[in-house]
Amino acid sequence: MIEYFIGVDGGGSGTRVRLANRAGRELAEGASGPSGLLHGIDRAWAAVEDAAAQAFRAAGLAIPEKQQVAIGLGLAGVHNKQWAAQFVAANPGYAKVALETDAGTTLLGAHLGEPGAIIALGTGSVGEVMLADGSRYEVGGWGFPSGDEAGGAWIGLRAVNHIQQVIDGRATGSPFASAVIEACGGTRDAIQVWLAGATQTQYAQLARLVLHHADTDAGADPTARAILLEAGRQVALIAHALDAGASLPVALCGGLAAPLRPYLPQALLARVVAPQGDSAAGALRLIQQHWKE
Repeated sequence: MIEYFIGVDGGGSGTRVRLANRAGRELAEGASGPSGLLHGIDRAWAAVEDAAAQAFRAAGLAIPEKQQVAIGLGLAGVHNKQWAAQFVAANPGYAKVALETDAGTTLLGAHLGEPGAIIALGTGSVGEVMLADGSRYEVGGWGFPSGDEAGGAWIGLRAVNHIQQVIDGRATGSPFASAVIEACGGTRDAIQVWLAGATQTQYAQLARLVLHHADTDAGADPTARAILLEAGRQVALIAHALDAGASLPVALCGGLAAPLRPYLPQALLARVVAPQGDSAAGALRLIQQHWKE
């Protein structure tokens, strides 16, 4: 018999879970490392299990048998159907698994299942909308490095491209460039080693330097600011593709939602609403709905 529900929000930078009992009362949360499927199926399940164990400990509960647990997951990379099938097939024993894209669970959480659009801005980016008739479709989410415009890794990649030009003498140096150069190793040889092994997560970690140096209090570096203004323009393009008539509320979600607000076009800001719940809440709603069905 199912005694617990777990909702999972898994991306390229980390995993968050929310634990609820059979009656639906939320008990605790847990967190772990990345569980986006790009990082591998085994690693994804390991991160999920670690975060779930933390949630049970935080609730003061012994970790139960998996047959007593139903789990809903919103994971980055689920758009790749092969990865998604492999992930479900590798279920370590949970009584029921419901898998969605991280955009899908973010949408469920943000508007509590009602019509609306979301744009998730974290390590990557993706938009999804649910229309009044219940139909849904996605914009973006193509993955790093070819897509995920305005996501942290996309921002970091542009910062790295800038320092390559600075080191070559194709662009002028600055405190911003120096900070990124130092973060990537400090010398041309070290940076090339960094590039050879850099992950989506490591690129995304550079976004904080871009945000810091684009801020007016830090001197508003023009290159850093230009990167973020282009990120804002990309967010607006996603919003328009989701709802060209601008009739639905748009919730911005994820770790970069608040930091990127100053760089969004005013017309988009006028439509933005606060999400009523996050992706972990949406994943919890997802598995509870599946259990009822």
